[in-house]
Amino acid sequence: MKYRITHLTRYAYSTATPVCHNLVYLTPRQTPRQRCRDFVLEMSPDPAHLTSRRDYFGNQSSYFSIHQSHAGLKVTARSLVTLAPVELPVAEKSPSWEAIRDELPSVRTPEWLDAYQFAFDSPCVKSSVELAQYAAESFWPQRPVLQAVADLNRRIHQDFRYDTEATSVTTPVHDVFQHRHGVCQDFAHVAIGCLRSLGLAARYVSGYLRTLPPPGQPRLVGADASHAWFAVYAGSSGWVDFDPTNQLLVDTDHITLAWGRDYSDVAPVRGVFVGAGAHDVTVSVDVLPEEE
Repeated sequence: MKYRITHLTRYAYSTATPVCHNLVYLTPRQTPRQRCRDFVLEMSPDPAHLTSRRDYFGNQSSYFSIHQSHAGLKVTARSLVTLAPVELPVAEKSPSWEAIRDELPSVRTPEWLDAYQFAFDSPCVKSSVELAQYAAESFWPQRPVLQAVADLNRRIHQDFRYDTEATSVTTPVHDVFQHRHGVCQDFAHVAIGCLRSLGLAARYVSGYLRTLPPPGQPRLVGADASHAWFAVYAGSSGWVDFDPTNQLLVDTDHITLAWGRDYSDVAPVRGVFVGAGAHDVTVSVDVLPEEE
């Protein structure tokens, strides 16, 4: 699949601000099955400084600052991405989850060491007895790890209600778990917390989800989604991505931007500005198959 993606973020300030600094993760990541063929980042007003670098996790980030009075900010990221289908491992033949848990602290190959860092608590995701107990309903003794994770993915989709008004980016996982509602970021955090509470390695993935209009309806520009899901390390099966919001295994409708320990590592757009006024943010994402 080939996608042309436009991600538009607008900030409107109640009073003009003289300075703002911003860090964005809007460059699609290069992976064995995903290639970013082109990327352009545009800002209005024009930035005084713009730099790019790879972060600790290998994601491409961009930093920019604006040093002129402005009452609004517009950030547009345009990408051209090619995706190959996922070659999914056979879940029933994956190692048992206990085997993965027990090998994580001891295997010293680069791949396992890289995975092990995602088995610990992070700023937005704390392990807990409650999360371990919830996960245990899916993680039977000696159950293949990918079967167990697929069942956990299904249960989160079933037990939690999607509600854009219920949470914010600072809502703790504990609160999401207690109230059983939130958005894709929250559901990914709950899944990650469950897996880490059992001693497994799980990471947060930020990206896009292509959506399809109802039969007979035209697709709406900007109606696609900035999205989030999680990936679990499954030993010989590698990293496998799951989408609990939609109860899916990630495939060619999911475009990866970045991954980290949780949302705080890879927020698509974050920044600070000078001033005492309030601000509003609107986001529009358009994921368009190139042949269209």
